Amino acid sequence: MSAIVWIAVGSVAAWVWLLLGQGFFWRTDQRLPDSTEPGDWPSVAIVVPARDEADMLPVSLPSLMAQDYPGQAEIFLVDDCSKDGTGDLARALAVRDGGLPVTVVSPGEPLPGWTGKLWAVRHGIAQARTRDPEYLLLTDADIAHEPDSLRELVAAAGSGGFDLVSQMARLRVQSTWERLVVPAFVYFFSQLYPFRWVNRAGARTAAAAGGCVLLRTEAAVRARVPESIRQAVIDDVALARAVQDSGGRIWLGLADRVDSVRPYPRLADLWRMISRSAYAQLRHNPLLLLGTVLGLALVYLAPPVTLVAGLLAPDSVTAWTGGVAWVVMAVTYMPMLGYYRQSLWLAPLLPFTALLYLLMTADSAVQHYRGRGAAWKGRTYARPEAAPDR
Repeated sequence: MSAIVWIAVGSVAAWVWLLLGQGFFWRTDQRLPDSTEPGDWPSVAIVVPARDEADMLPVSLPSLMAQDYPGQAEIFLVDDCSKDGTGDLARALAVRDGGLPVTVVSPGEPLPGWTGKLWAVRHGIAQARTRDPEYLLLTDADIAHEPDSLRELVAAAGSGGFDLVSQMARLRVQSTWERLVVPAFVYFFSQLYPFRWVNRAGARTAAAAGGCVLLRTEAAVRARVPESIRQAVIDDVALARAVQDSGGRIWLGLADRVDSVRPYPRLADLWRMISRSAYAQLRHNPLLLLGTVLGLALVYLAPPVTLVAGLLAPDSVTAWTGGVAWVVMAVTYMPMLGYYRQSLWLAPLLPFTALLYLLMTADSAVQHYRGRGAAWKGRTYARPEAAPDR
């Protein structure tokens, strides 16, 4: 057989494995498990790190203050050196809307060796622990919660005996580029960290979605969070790993009533969001980068390329093999498109979206080797080898 046929066969084999052997990652049925409400609701401290979030707070913060939670709950918003009046706006919203009490703290610039968000989380948790809460809800400033969100999270954690319960917030999909790129972002994440594998007892796979994490305070202390992960750029996965390694039970699923309100209207906005941490996900390893590029090419780009090549040759074996791989790929993407309420006609475009992700990952590596590191909201984090030891 020719090389192009072998590539087509390899792509089909890869998709058979992904379809059946990768934790059924493509299914979207991992939602909050059934739970029983406790007779005595535990206390919760809600920690919100916020840096230049004045545009997001008018939607997200009132949704937290309006939580219908039967137990004691309080919000600690950490104004992370904002320049847009984030802290003052939070105080004004608390006075205007009422609801759960809001405390605003400002920790100053992070010390060397800390990423900014985790530095803010550290101060928020320290302030929250003065109230001795049983749970910590770590949620981002661009996340809006339905009124029963906290109640459902706490009930699920208590009923399932989980130390960490995390929901992947439903990201915004309004612009053309959001529709094309965002569902694929969650699809690729679940392929890398199959939720079923994360959720089974004794699992070795650990992941969380940083926008909505309910964490048992006792588990945070046992895992030395956030000090033990203070250098992490991909902080949610590092948090889940720390909790799991310390003996905690974790759970991750898709959200139905937790939404991100942050817009990414242009491709450039999405490009920055993804490329800032893509190479960090690969542990800044050139061999992993090469393997990722080759893997993306074989799995996502080869099917349409071999189909077209087979039709032009003509070579029916190559065409049919490439076509089958492309169909399987599209079918596995459809549940995620359905979850995001998007047209299923976007499924055949997944190879193009994968090409964009390949280029974003390569760009992330280029930025790393230019010494720029991971950048977010005006901060650039040092390359790992230059950062202090934990």
